[in-house]
Amino acid sequence: MFLTCMETVTKELVSWMRGHESSVFSISVHASGKYAITTSSDTAQLWDLDTFQRKRKLNIRQSVGIQKVFFLPLSNTILSCFKDNSIFAWECDTLFCKYQLPAPPESSSILYKVFAVTRDGRILAAGGKSNHLHLWCLEARQLFRIIQMPTKVRAIRHLEFLPDSFDAGSNQVLGVLSQDGIMRFINIQTCKLLFEIGSLDEGISSSVISPHGRYIACIMENGSLNIYSVQALTQEINKPPLPLVKVIEDLPKKKLSSSDLKMKVTSGRVQQPAKPRGSKIQTRILKQDLTGDFESKKNELPDGLNKKRLQILLKGYGEYPTKYRMFIWRSLLQLPENHTAFSSLIDKGTHVTFLNLQKKYPIKSRKLLRVLQRTLSALAHWSVIFSDTPYLPLLAFPFVKLFQNNQLICFEVIATLIINWCQHWFEYFPNPPINILSMIENVLAFHDKELLQHFIDHDITSQLYAWPLLETVFSEVLTREEWLKLFDNIFSNHPSFLLMTVVAYNICSRVPLLNCNLKDDFEFFFHHRNNLDINVVIRQVYHLMETTPTDIHPDSMLNVFVALTKGQYPVFNQYPKFIVDYQTQERERIRNDELDYLRERQTVEDMQAEVDQQRVEDEAWYQKQELLRKAEETRREMLLQEEEKIIQQRQRLAAVKRELQVKEMHLQDAARRRFLKLQQDQQEMELRRLDDEIGRKNLTGNQAAVAKEMRADADAYRRKVDLEEHMFHKLIEAGETQSQKTQKVIKENLAKAEQACLNTDWQIQSLHKQKCDDLQRNKCYQEVAKLLRENRRKEIEILNAMVEQEAKKWKEAEGKEFCLRSAKKASALSDASRKWFLKQEINAAVEHAENPCHKEEPRFQNEQEDASCLPRTSHLNDSSEMHPSTQISLNRRAVEWDTTEQNLIQKVRNLRQRLTAQARHRCQTPHLLAA
Repeated sequence: MFLTCMETVTKELVSWMRGHESSVFSISVHASGKYAITTSSDTAQLWDLDTFQRKRKLNIRQSVGIQKVFFLPLSNTILSCFKDNSIFAWECDTLFCKYQLPAPPESSSILYKVFAVTRDGRILAAGGKSNHLHLWCLEARQLFRIIQMPTKVRAIRHLEFLPDSFDAGSNQVLGVLSQDGIMRFINIQTCKLLFEIGSLDEGISSSVISPHGRYIACIMENGSLNIYSVQALTQEINKPPLPLVKVIEDLPKKKLSSSDLKMKVTSGRVQQPAKPRGSKIQTRILKQDLTGDFESKKNELPDGLNKKRLQILLKGYGEYPTKYRMFIWRSLLQLPENHTAFSSLIDKGTHVTFLNLQKKYPIKSRKLLRVLQRTLSALAHWSVIFSDTPYLPLLAFPFVKLFQNNQLICFEVIATLIINWCQHWFEYFPNPPINILSMIENVLAFHDKELLQHFIDHDITSQLYAWPLLETVFSEVLTREEWLKLFDNIFSNHPSFLLMTVVAYNICSRVPLLNCNLKDDFEFFFHHRNNLDINVVIRQVYHLMETTPTDIHPDSMLNVFVALTKGQYPVFNQYPKFIVDYQTQERERIRNDELDYLRERQTVEDMQAEVDQQRVEDEAWYQKQELLRKAEETRREMLLQEEEKIIQQRQRLAAVKRELQVKEMHLQDAARRRFLKLQQDQQEMELRRLDDEIGRKNLTGNQAAVAKEMRADADAYRRKVDLEEHMFHKLIEAGETQSQKTQKVIKENLAKAEQACLNTDWQIQSLHKQKCDDLQRNKCYQEVAKLLRENRRKEIEILNAMVEQEAKKWKEAEGKEFCLRSAKKASALSDASRKWFLKQEINAAVEHAENPCHKEEPRFQNEQEDASCLPRTSHLNDSSEMHPSTQISLNRRAVEWDTTEQNLIQKVRNLRQRLTAQARHRCQTPHLLAA
């Protein structure tokens, strides 16, 4: 969503203001016209109307919506009203939260929808979907009255205070538009229904009241527009203002409840005080004071103000109240507010003289520049003299800045100032008003001859010490507050007061002026602000007004104040018409000459442009021809290079063909030789294959015999192992049976001894077992490493044996047969040893069963003793006489030798299979190559 700002006169787009995501339903503009607040359902944004940039943004939670955000009149306070009935006041410049209104009483709580504020910003009226109105005092920040509307009112759609010229902004009449389309106007103090507009048949959709409170414009529900005259509706509004002196009563200290605040709206005639029966009314005839009546009528102003009273107030306070200054000025100057006449002047557009105003008077604010340009153009259209007045922008600028939001008032204030306070200024046009400056010099000569003589000694004329102050109306030498205070007094007195102010300013500045000796210092002094108290200057002006002789007093030469006429503005022709006409003619002639010059210059520029265009085209044609010629030469060179490349490629192609023919001949010769060699190799391979098959058949027969013999040995060995296991299990069962019998007898006696020795026996056995395992594992590692080396050596010998002669192979087979017989002898010894060991163990178990308490003699000795008890090699055949430990060691060695022998036999078989596969592969390769 965005807002568009349009120029009302030119109807042109000035700016777009973006930032709202939802539709905007409220726009509030500050009294100065510098800021504006736009409100939507989710946010409110503060805009700077000079730059059309967003200054701040008010964000709220989605659960709390915004009802309305607006400026309070004549203040810098922003009021924000939310859907939860919370109302906050913010400072406009700093956006600091000033206060929050308390929650209304629960008994009368309503959801606020519509709001209205009096012109002085003191009272806030709020209403919603109810027939109750809440009136808040913003100064005391409390709810001071609840008004109950008639029962016909169920909801309030719009609230607006009716302005009044006599109430100084504290509006007393409130217009209430309800859901039935009727707008009722009530007095918020007496709660009386004054009048109402609209009806059930012709309801009001929306309404607005004119700034002066004289008319009410309503859009009806049927689409028509009705305008009502407030003066014709009721006489209640036209009664005189209340007395200025009022008695202030203290509020009760107790807290007011909602019932105490609530008042009902009543209708009917105004209540009059009852007359006492017994008293007699006295009447007196007052004589008419003709002089006082005439003086009163003379000082009576249009809006009910009295000039004499205002002057007394001004002398007492030195200035008018800021809040009512503009209102008092409009009353003093008796502005007619001719909207139609002013619109006709504005419709003529910007005057030619002020089209480039920003070049001579650069102003930062675009809005202020447009208002100044429009006001000066209206003055120029009103009287032609103002189009040639060089100091008019300086004269009008302070009033334009003050009334930039109301251009009609701005124009009429400047026009009134020119007619009354600028009398005789244009008689010596275009020169400064010599007659006016002479009046000022005469007054200065009468009151301060020393200062005037100082000006004369340094060649300083009234055009330097008086005219700069007049043409800028003191705006260059005073601050805003000082300037406003000065013009409060100027507008309240005779037009000669302005000339006396010039004299008073010089007299009050006589000390620094007497110290100035250079002309530049004087010029600087009268064009810049100085350290001067404006109150002293104003008092000096009043003194000069009273003490100046009549023969040199400016009021005898200037006319009294004359207001602008209503309807149409008066004709302003107080200037030498022939000079203005001559200047207008000269300016017109100069403008025509300038137009002729511009036309001729345009013609020359057009001709020069055509010549330049023709020259550019000719240069482009020549450049194009040169480029074409260069391109043609480049193409010819490229063709010659391509032909040379083709000739070189043909020569290289012929050489490549010759090389290919030679290579082809060599390849054919090599293929023939390779084919002959391949046939020869195939024949040799076939012969070798036949030899290998013959040898393999012989080996296969021998291997079958050996395999049969080995299977028989394996069966015998398996039967032997089964027998030994059966005897061992029998031994175990006998021991377990005897142990169970013995356990029952000695269980109680040996329980403690067994428990004490158990841990020790386990540790000893574990250490002994670990030691035996370590010795056995080390020995096994060494024997395995030795066997691995022996196996590798034997594999090498086997490979060499396969290559050697057939006789050597038979010799190796006889050696292996001898080894096999030795292994069988060792196996027999191992069997005898195990049988002897089992027999001894069975005997020991029988003896233990017969005598359990008999101490068993040690049966095992260390390895040295075992070695000493071993029989000689000559007695190995007698297994019955061999020691058991020796027999066990021999049996272990015999088993290891059997395992080694079996591994060697398996490796020999694997080696033979690999050699056979390699021989077969060699025999098959020639066939594959031949295929």
